[in-house]
Order: sequence, then C-alpha cells, then structure tokens
Amino acid sequence: MVQGISGDRNSLGYFGYSYYAANTDKLKLVAVDSGNGCVTPSLDTIASGQYTPLSRPLFIYVSSESLQRPEVKGFVEFYMLHGQQLTGEVGYVPLATHAYQNNLNVVQASVRPEGSLTGTIEIDGSSTVAPITEAVAEEYRKEQPGVLVNVGISGSGGGFKRFTAGETDISDASRAIKDSEASAAKENGIEYYEFLVGVDGLSVMVNPQNDFVNCMTTEQLNMLWKPESTIDSWNDLDPSWPDRQINLYGPGTDSGTFDYFTEEINGESKLSRADYTASEDDNVLVQGVSGDRNSLGYFSFAYYAANADKLKLVAVDSGNGCVTPSLDTIANGSYSPLSRPLFIYVNKSSLERPEVRDFVRFYMLNGQSLTADVGYVPLSKQSYQNNMALLK
Repeated sequence: MVQGISGDRNSLGYFGYSYYAANTDKLKLVAVDSGNGCVTPSLDTIASGQYTPLSRPLFIYVSSESLQRPEVKGFVEFYMLHGQQLTGEVGYVPLATHAYQNNLNVVQASVRPEGSLTGTIEIDGSSTVAPITEAVAEEYRKEQPGVLVNVGISGSGGGFKRFTAGETDISDASRAIKDSEASAAKENGIEYYEFLVGVDGLSVMVNPQNDFVNCMTTEQLNMLWKPESTIDSWNDLDPSWPDRQINLYGPGTDSGTFDYFTEEINGESKLSRADYTASEDDNVLVQGVSGDRNSLGYFSFAYYAANADKLKLVAVDSGNGCVTPSLDTIANGSYSPLSRPLFIYVNKSSLERPEVRDFVRFYMLNGQSLTADVGYVPLSKQSYQNNMALLK
C-alpha cells in the first residue's frame, strides 16, 4: 500500500501509523476530524487519546499450553522485558512500564510446576462462593490428584475468623473483608491478596404454590425484614394479598449474604429481625422454601438456578420498575441493589507453597468458564488476567 499510494498522485489509503513513520518522505498524512477539530496522528496524539476514533490497541495471544514449553515462555518473557523499547523503535506507541510488568507476571504465574504436587489446601467461608471453588477444586484434582482441597461453608464471617487466625489458606467471601477483620489479620501477621472471582444476584424466593407474589419493592422488603418488624401476614404487606402467615428463611449472621442484604435493604449490615429460620448453608434454605407454601427467603441466584423447579423467583422494584434476577440483569447492573461481587482471599504465606500457588493459578485460568457453569456471572478475561498478575 505504501508503494501504491506513493506512486499514484490521485491515491488515498489507510494503514498503520508506523508504516507512515518509516516512509515520511513518500507519504502525506491527513488529519481526521471526529467532531472536535482536525487531529493529525502522531505518537503524542495517539498516546493521549486525542486521535480518535482511529487509535487502537495491539495484542499478542499466547496459548496456556504453549507457555509450558521453556522456549515459548522465554520468548514471551523477553517480549515483555524489551517490548517497551522495541515498540517505540518501530513507530508504535509503547505501553507504560507497569503494563508490561503485569503481562510478565501473568506469563510467570501461568507456568505449571514440574511433576506431581502433594499437600492439603484449607478453604472455608461463603456458601455462595463455595460452588465456584468446589467446581475449581474438582477440575484441579484431575490435574493434581495428590493435592487435597478441603472446602468448608461456615459463612463469610466464619471463614474470615479462621482466615485471619491463620487456620486456612483461602477464604471464600460474598462480601469484602471488614476493617475489623483486616485489623485482626494484621495483628496475627496475616497478609493476603483479594481476588474478585464473579458476580451474584442476591435473590428473593417464594414457594411455587404462591400465585400472588410476583414482585416486591425494596420498601416492602425493608418492612418485612427490619428489626422492629411485626409483619407476619402477606396481607400486612399488600391488602390484595391473602391473610396468611409468612414463614421467613434466610442466611445466618455469619453469612456475607446476610451482611449484604441487611445493608442494602435495612441500611446497616446485620440489622435484621431475628424470628426466621436461619442457616449458613444455602441448600438448607432451598429445602425450607421449597417445602413450605407460606415461605419467603433470600439467597444466591445460583442456588435458584440449580433448583428452578422447586422455587419461584420474586422480581425486585427499587424505584425503576420490577426487575427479575437473571444472568443478564445481574451482569448489566439493572438488578439493583442486590447484585454483588464475589471474592476469594488468599494468604500470601500460603502462596509460597507450590500446591496453593498452583491451585490459585488454575482458579484464575479456569474461573471464567467454571463460574458460569455453576450459575454465576463470570468476570471478563482481563479481570482474571489482572488477578494472575498478582501471582508474580
């Protein structure tokens, strides 16, 4: 194309800026006006984003399997160590130093250890996050059968109690760590990484025999669940609903689901009425709601997805109309305010053990597909790569 345009006085063409930079004596640049005045492409206008909409990112994609070969790993490491300088030399805009370093960290974290691993990995915490971690553990056992992965479900709060005391390697959490828990970790010399692993929609359920509740406002949920609530009949919430008893089911006080729901619905974490059937195990709540025609409960959307024939979803109206939780409404944020992030916390000292480091590597490489498989909204590939970059 360079030859064509440079040899034809009536020509016009487009291609990468670096080819212009290498042939400035043969070509003439044309500025582009996208509505804010004419901007001529240059290393500065491309880097600053002024040259829009025709600035674009450039990529290389590397097979995870190929990275296990030392010559491929070595080449990609060399690429990231020298890419900034060489990219500039051939006429492109290089990335910032930290971007190449993050790429290098991902490469180094992606390489599996040689041989078979042994050991035990202790994990506890959220029953909401547990299905993701259990799915990862099940697949990991196929790769490293000598590593035992124990996954407990004592709730986010219960998990953090053990994690901050140094009893576990990884803590599943359906909420971020609290300041008090972070302080306990610091007092005990526990340093950790926080990894975002997915998004969940905290869902309100009733029994399938309930043919009158299809949507509830956040105000109604607050009226029902606030500490001073005396509501015990459906008719108390809506005069058009029958005068029948409501039997409530929800997570226990050590649950991150409990913390998140009470904060969003009642305005303060752990602020809730206490006269309900509580459990840290969402499977117990599924059984309760599905076996009681007068029931109402709340728990993770993934547990609804796995038991859709036994439960009825209730849409939630936070002021902009009724929205039913689904993978789409959770992902796009329209299911508000009950969409929430899911985490794992990893003890930094535990990461020095090859089996823990390799398990977390496997988690980030396979988390996107396995998170979706168990009914949660996965993160973007870039988010998992950002997590991988921490495993330097």
